[in-house]
Amino acid sequence: MKHKLPSQHYLIWPDGPGELRLSELLGALSHALDTTEGQPLGHAIRVTWIGCAIGERLGLAGDELHDLYYTLLLKDLGCSSNAARICQLYQVNDQVFKNAFKLVDGSTGSAMRFLFQHTAPGGSVLRRARTLAHVMRHAGPIVDDLIVTRCEQGAAIARDMGFSDRVAQGIHALDEHWDGSGRPDHVSGTAIPLGARIALAAQVADVFMTHGGVGNAMDEITARRGIWFDPAVADAALAVLRDKAVLASLASPDLADIVFAHSAASQTMGLDDAVLDRIIAGFARVIDAKSPFTRNHSARVATYVNHLTVALGCNTTTQRWMHRAALLHDIGKLGVPNRILDKPGQLDATERAVIEGHTLTGRNILGQITLLAQVGHLAAAHHERLDGTGYPLRLSGDQISMDVRILSCADIYDALAAERPYKPAFAPDKVRAIMDRMVGVEIDPQCYDALRDTLLA
Repeated sequence: MKHKLPSQHYLIWPDGPGELRLSELLGALSHALDTTEGQPLGHAIRVTWIGCAIGERLGLAGDELHDLYYTLLLKDLGCSSNAARICQLYQVNDQVFKNAFKLVDGSTGSAMRFLFQHTAPGGSVLRRARTLAHVMRHAGPIVDDLIVTRCEQGAAIARDMGFSDRVAQGIHALDEHWDGSGRPDHVSGTAIPLGARIALAAQVADVFMTHGGVGNAMDEITARRGIWFDPAVADAALAVLRDKAVLASLASPDLADIVFAHSAASQTMGLDDAVLDRIIAGFARVIDAKSPFTRNHSARVATYVNHLTVALGCNTTTQRWMHRAALLHDIGKLGVPNRILDKPGQLDATERAVIEGHTLTGRNILGQITLLAQVGHLAAAHHERLDGTGYPLRLSGDQISMDVRILSCADIYDALAAERPYKPAFAPDKVRAIMDRMVGVEIDPQCYDALRDTLLA
């Protein structure tokens, strides 16, 4: 059955990427990676500026500097893949844990203090003791598993996005140390890709500068020279941290524009529709890796949206953009701690507010890019309901565009049909019975008719 999309609800979607730069797109999306890592927004952009300055002091240019640029900007592509495991193992807010972990200097004393402070904080004495005992007994394999997962996932996504093997290898080896004490492969010296050596130094410089100023960052680089860091890279990093022009740019409110316009960002792969689709699909994998309960959620919702937009007679441009919006609609969940995201029981009011906030976080991330502004609108509004009981803006009736209604219908269907921490996956008959009761109240009737005809037949 063919369904007619009401013209008054039609959003006007752009024809293609237009003049958007690849660096600008990835820079904006990198804010989602910052939130997952528990870092202040702009961390990846600052690391890119510091790392490129280090690379230039080491004589990198052309393709090498270009690949270093994207290694730095995308270094945390795999960051969401170990969030749920960290929460489960350490009984902690994964973002707070990750933020604090970057401040551990590698010494036994520092590592022990970190574990005591960040394992089951706020829990009973017995719970903390049991959790600590388990973590300390299996410390090596646990850390290996967490870092291997992150490194392999990040490198795989980078390759699927179309970046070079040098970029993927740099991301994979980010946590390797000059003396061989790092992970995932315990390689040492020049066997570590140069991009990874630079990225690690730039990351440490930004983290410690953020927490204690330039002097603090220089102290850490100096202390780890020849241990974590290639001595030549460490010396270049120290020179960069003494460079007043570099520091002035880091403090500039225009830093993002400066970084996006860097000569190293010149595109060897043009930002056309195909590249845009690969980038968005890659970030959908980052989003869905955040929780085992949302594994492939974005991809499934995008598939359902494809069925609905075809059934409702949307043009090909709308179909393509709605597919992209479905892939990115939950990008704000990268900022939600897994102790809330994966909680098996009922959420309290504070936790509910955090969950609901993912919609506006998504809009804020995507809204930095004019091209993705309408995708950001859909990310913000996909939990709105026709009767005004949705969130975050309590929109109702004609305030909700048909594009939002399509995405909402597909999202509700997947939430019911898939397992979640608070419920099992429902059988098709139960999904249909529940959605039947929501029609006209929460779900648009035409969207549900199209869903029923294509997916519930």
